[in-house]
Amino acid sequence: MASSPQAEDVLPLQSQPLPQTFPLPLPPLTLPPLPTSITATFPNTRPESGAEFLAYGVRIYRAALRGDWLEIERVASISPKWIRSKITKGGETVLHIAAAAKHLHLVKELVNLMDADSLTLANKLGNTALCFAAVSGVVKIAEVMVKKNKELPNIRGSQDMTPLHMAVLLGHQHMVWYLLQVTDDEQLTDQDRIGLLTSSIDTDMFDVALHILSKHRYLALLRDAKKETALHALARKPLKTAYVQLNIWKRFSLQWTIVDQGKSMESEVALHLVQNLWNEVIRQKEEDISALIGYPWRLLFVAAKLGKVEFLTTLIQSYPDLIWKVDENRYTIFHIAVKHRQEEIFKLIYEIGAIKDLIATYKDENGNNMLHLAAKLAPPHRLNCVSGATLQMQREILWFKAVKRIVRPEYIEAENNDHKTPHALFSEEHEGLRTKGEEWMKKTAESCALVATLIATMVFTAAFQLPGGVNEKGIPVFQEKACFVVFSVSNGVSLFSSTASILIFLSILTSRYAEDDFLVSLPVKLMSGLILLLISIATMIVAFTATFFITFREGIKWAPTLIALIASIPVTLFALQQYPLLVDIYQSTYNSHQSLFESSISKLFETTSTKASNNLTHLRLPASSPHDHEYAPTTTSHSTNGQTTFSSSNGSHFSYIKHPTPSQIVNPIASEHGTPL
Repeated sequence: MASSPQAEDVLPLQSQPLPQTFPLPLPPLTLPPLPTSITATFPNTRPESGAEFLAYGVRIYRAALRGDWLEIERVASISPKWIRSKITKGGETVLHIAAAAKHLHLVKELVNLMDADSLTLANKLGNTALCFAAVSGVVKIAEVMVKKNKELPNIRGSQDMTPLHMAVLLGHQHMVWYLLQVTDDEQLTDQDRIGLLTSSIDTDMFDVALHILSKHRYLALLRDAKKETALHALARKPLKTAYVQLNIWKRFSLQWTIVDQGKSMESEVALHLVQNLWNEVIRQKEEDISALIGYPWRLLFVAAKLGKVEFLTTLIQSYPDLIWKVDENRYTIFHIAVKHRQEEIFKLIYEIGAIKDLIATYKDENGNNMLHLAAKLAPPHRLNCVSGATLQMQREILWFKAVKRIVRPEYIEAENNDHKTPHALFSEEHEGLRTKGEEWMKKTAESCALVATLIATMVFTAAFQLPGGVNEKGIPVFQEKACFVVFSVSNGVSLFSSTASILIFLSILTSRYAEDDFLVSLPVKLMSGLILLLISIATMIVAFTATFFITFREGIKWAPTLIALIASIPVTLFALQQYPLLVDIYQSTYNSHQSLFESSISKLFETTSTKASNNLTHLRLPASSPHDHEYAPTTTSHSTNGQTTFSSSNGSHFSYIKHPTPSQIVNPIASEHGTPL
């Protein structure tokens, strides 16, 4: 942002300095918090004017920050000009400050005092008070100003942005819906509209983007200031994790069935937006389509890299030739999926039949086929999707085997330009990970074996030192007591389970640690050993507690109960600490096979009518405050004659058309070498 030259005369205050300016959003936007300090500077002013500012300007400024209308009213009664005067170095008036500080009552009083023209006063960056209100996100403040002067929404601020654009950049959804209603659409340029469209996508306001697109369908073909289309903005937008949106009980119940707890998904509204944008794009000529989606960067492969399977299937269903497209390295979206370990996109290859045999033959300029890509170490952010080097190694082996199943037999032993087969490349790339996994397994097994040995020693000793002793016939005194039976059984179970866990951990220590051992053998042994160790600890505590019930069978009745409660703490702590690891091992070992080797749901050839029946039927924006509900339009859908139409309560309509897909893809027009974008 531009700033005014430094003044020669500076009168610092003893309490707190005045801020020099109130920044407004600049794309790309990272808005700093509003300043809380006050620094007064007086360029080209006489000492008399500086004294007047200290007497009135500072008072009214502080009052505006506090929302103190009575103080402002007292100053206005003495010197009314300060209501309109600029009181900051950035040129803001008291109305700017009140709007930025979100003082609704103060804004109402100030607007009542000011005429309509006074509301158009701008600071040095050209921002009116409504721009500050748009940045604050308080709809009622904007309502008060616009009611006084209906031209305010059309007055542009810094960088020639409208208040509407500023609200979009900040992601204030309800403010955006309000300003959409009061901003004159005729005064917006196409560059304004495409900027609003892409910015609303960047801030997750897909319903706003749908509304803008429904009024100007041609925006799907335009580019913003970064030369990106709306589809580019959607393609590069990372997915949000759906798992974190579940409540704690659903998370617990799904942990043992979901392959990837952090599985991400595209929102339904975003998919409807993709479909509407794509419907406009595919009406163009083939060369124009390639230019739109291939410049300034190839959105197909960026979306594949990010794992946006719903985005890609939406495009492919209407334009199946996209599966043949290759990038500068001759990689298809399936090669990108293998390289970046995006299993949801990779699973689509099972749905294209024999075509996968052709796609799997593609090689890059270094002679690497798809199996070579699987042999390379995964990117760190994808490798860390599972915890621990052992499970990471297991995941990499699963990927290698999954890709090995779809490539032709001669490609399994094919060498690249460096004369390396896929398996040799895999061993070379993963040697460090294998070594880390071996070290982690050995340390874990050693520690757990030590604990299991201590438990086995204690419970073995307890078996020969029975509580209460034995009578002259060698029979336990409390043999008929229920507590003694509990002690004996739990002590025996603890001994056997701890002994079994020791043997399992010893087998881990003596393992060969070959690559295939990480696939099933080592993870299953570790999981079994940990479960048996947990059982041995739990039963040992039960035996210990039963002893106290026998000891205090007469006298203090509450002591054994208290001891039992305290004794359950270490068992609970151990279970909670090992639970995440056990879940990870179970999911990675038993569920990952289905994730990579099977296509559970046919997404690629799913008909649009089926999708529409499962998709959004009624949407409502969340309201942060009661008065914001009126700016949150509802959206409903219905299907007629093969077309699904969405209608909004604000009058906008948008639709997408169903396209046949299976028959379109069985006769590909591309050659074996693919069609670069």
